[in-house]
Amino acid sequence: MTVNLGDVLDRVARTVAPGDPAVICDGAVTTWAAFDRRSNSVARALIAAGLKADAKVALYMRNGPAYLESLAATFKGRLAHVNVNYRYGVDELLYILENSDAEAVVFGDEFAQQAAALMARAKRVKLWAQVGGTPIAGARGFDALASGDGAPLGIERSPDDIFLLYTGGTTGLPKGVMWPSSAFWAANAPGRAPVFGAEPPADVDALMDQIRAGVGRLPVYVGPPLMHGTGLFSAITALTKGGTVVVTYNHHFNPEECIAAVDRHKCGAIIIVGDAFARPLLDVLRATKGKYDVSHVRGMTSSGMMWSPEVKSGLLEFMPEAILADSFGSSEGTGLGLSLVSKDAPPAEARFLAPNTVIVRADTFEIIPPGTGEVGLVAKKGDLPLGYYKDDARTEKTYVMIGGERHLISGDHATIEADGAIKLLGRGSHCINSAGEKIYPEEVEEAIKTHPAVFDALVFGMPDPRFGQTVAAVASFKQGQSASEVDVIAHVRNQLAAYKAPKKIVFAPVTPRAPNGKADYAVAKEIFAGAQS
Repeated sequence: MTVNLGDVLDRVARTVAPGDPAVICDGAVTTWAAFDRRSNSVARALIAAGLKADAKVALYMRNGPAYLESLAATFKGRLAHVNVNYRYGVDELLYILENSDAEAVVFGDEFAQQAAALMARAKRVKLWAQVGGTPIAGARGFDALASGDGAPLGIERSPDDIFLLYTGGTTGLPKGVMWPSSAFWAANAPGRAPVFGAEPPADVDALMDQIRAGVGRLPVYVGPPLMHGTGLFSAITALTKGGTVVVTYNHHFNPEECIAAVDRHKCGAIIIVGDAFARPLLDVLRATKGKYDVSHVRGMTSSGMMWSPEVKSGLLEFMPEAILADSFGSSEGTGLGLSLVSKDAPPAEARFLAPNTVIVRADTFEIIPPGTGEVGLVAKKGDLPLGYYKDDARTEKTYVMIGGERHLISGDHATIEADGAIKLLGRGSHCINSAGEKIYPEEVEEAIKTHPAVFDALVFGMPDPRFGQTVAAVASFKQGQSASEVDVIAHVRNQLAAYKAPKKIVFAPVTPRAPNGKADYAVAKEIFAGAQS
């Protein structure tokens, strides 16, 4: 099935009631009629500025209606979205703009100073649009761009129109992953995720029938930043279902604001990133028991990091009808595996199932038979991106032919059990080699976090003259609790082989993570090193 996301959004806008909410941000509602009108107008303004098909539009802002309106405008205008990490410094931002060949930048007013510094250096950019505030010199106001007549563009689009999703840069400089519209649709079709409450539609006509019937049109609270894949892909899915994306504008994830919004807007689904979001949410629910009602939640989906069984169990006490979905994927490919739990399927260590995912040997890409216990790399076939933008060498290393079919090699180490379930061990780039033993940080992190006093932990290797690397950790405690380093290390030794236990743990007020919940190992190592000096 060939699908263009701009065409889908046009049809959704004609199918839903005009007054239905498309985006709710901090209680302010953008109706579907306004969302359609504004995104059409922004698309026209970008084209009028000289952007042609496949031109890149960088979005440099926090969660809010303007991000999604700009995103929709790129789909409708046959332009390519580029996500920009708002934590970057000016030089890092310039790298993204130059590497992506961005010709337009839509930025939040809080980043006006950085945008001004970039204007003289980013020579390719034809249009700077500022969201909020008085536009700086050289920029136009976003609301002015969005204030046109809003008529549909009436252009013929292609299923090969792409948008770029830049990686987080955890294994080198960020790279732009090229997702063709049709491949993205096939890999992430509305309804594919269980929290959206419907079978994947066979085609766009079937999707419109679902929308008219109200199937799966639940409000979805998106907790992670839209600049990252988990939040972005979830928001696209919700919008193409004719649903409502609920976000809050925050510098950091605020668990109580999330719970309050889920209660107020009767969200049926919540999108998070592992324990970094789930633990604070559970703490709020327990501390404010009876204040908020989340029993109507039917699904919570996490992607990007481990989600502990005990946290899942705690959440199910407050949302007993929910399906908790651990989704295993990456910027380079989604649907690598899925692990589901509910009140009828009690939480345990996540075992990921996926029909198109196999484990292969790192040197030969030979498929490892299930049940052998041999560690290999995760490989997935099916609907995949074209590769990395302007980087054929990396594309060839990441997307390889196995058995005559193109596969993504995700870089994750795992084993495959006799029943085909995948047990993730961790990303190879973070693997610790201590005296010849391979130790995967995620496994040790989960063991540390099962200590009753520990809230969060990051594990990494530090140089050691005898063993090459030694296992080190930075951890933080739950509010009002503490434990000794000896006690926590002994707790890990009771669960894992002794060589996997940290030799040293530094306790910090907060375990460093990015806004999307992913580990910031570089800062963790700095904290650890600082404590040793």
